[in-house]
Amino acid sequence: MASFFIDRPVFAWVIAIVIMLGGALSIQHLPIEQYPSVAPPTVTIQADYPGASAETVENAVTQIIEQRLTGIDHLRYFNSESADGSMTITLTFEPEANPDIAQVQTQNKIQAAITRLPQVVQSLGVRVTKSSNNFLLVIGMYAEEDGLTQADLGDIAVTTFLDPISRINGVGDVRLFGNQYAMRIWLDPDELFSYQLTPLDVQTALRAQNTDVSAGQLGGLPAKPNQQINATVTAQSLLKTVEDFKNIILRVKPSGAQVRLKDVARVERGSQSYEVIVRYKRRPAVGMGIMLATGANALETSRLIKNKVADLEEVLPKGVKTMYPRDATPFIELSIKSVVKTLIEAVALVFLVMLLFLQNLRATLIPTIAVPVVLLGTFI
Repeated sequence: MASFFIDRPVFAWVIAIVIMLGGALSIQHLPIEQYPSVAPPTVTIQADYPGASAETVENAVTQIIEQRLTGIDHLRYFNSESADGSMTITLTFEPEANPDIAQVQTQNKIQAAITRLPQVVQSLGVRVTKSSNNFLLVIGMYAEEDGLTQADLGDIAVTTFLDPISRINGVGDVRLFGNQYAMRIWLDPDELFSYQLTPLDVQTALRAQNTDVSAGQLGGLPAKPNQQINATVTAQSLLKTVEDFKNIILRVKPSGAQVRLKDVARVERGSQSYEVIVRYKRRPAVGMGIMLATGANALETSRLIKNKVADLEEVLPKGVKTMYPRDATPFIELSIKSVVKTLIEAVALVFLVMLLFLQNLRATLIPTIAVPVVLLGTFI
């Protein structure tokens, strides 16, 4: 077989060129996801408990969930962090674990603990995501001109950016550094005492009056004979304005006098939380941390995110700009370039060593050319 190609060098060159062309075309379509994952799969559990201290969150939420995290396949270890108003548990699995199965098993374990959690935590929900612990990208949004507050920018980020970016293939989780608008109710203890009310009374009134009511239909089935039309009755809906909340009735006295929320509290539209302050060039800003899904392609995910951000920038208000204060993709790109550089250096080193020992340029070129042919052939 060797003599066949030695006697026909042109035919051998043609085969080598075909192999190199096929390998070069195959580089863009390599099944990268089939390679083993370097980092072990991780699943993150997050829950919010507004107003609670770190110790309360630890006792009422974190420990209850931790007690249920038993019997999960390929679970290596987990670590938890309890802070004021929130908690995070990160589960790390063995490399052979399937991230999707790990997420489903974790979710099933948490369902058994949901009923034991405080009602506020249940209403806000416990989030289970499969993602890495590090940020792939941090998207920043800031206002070049005065007039927009951090709450304004947070509301824009949530309504415009959060959902489209979280649905991109490869995005594991999106964390917002900032807060959107919320209705803030600041209770006055002296006024509550004067009316003999408690915060629980206010909470009960909010739940009872800030709700959607299904009032049914007029003329719906079963209807009287010759009924021609039917109409849906629109009744009370969720409260929307500050005045709507101010007029919530807390108590009606026997004389007919009413105690409303505005009598015992200051109601305003403000930020959902004031614990995070974000600034860029001394101006209000918000950030969105993008965490990569387990097994996703970082470069491809980053490209899709940046393309989506470029599309969404067209609907931003005047003076609002975006930037990337953190981006891990340049490091990945430089690492890939370093691998290519090392490969070229290795081929050159092979050439020099063989030339030094063989002392024949033609005998050195043949095995040197065979190296890229063999490498490109493996890509096919």
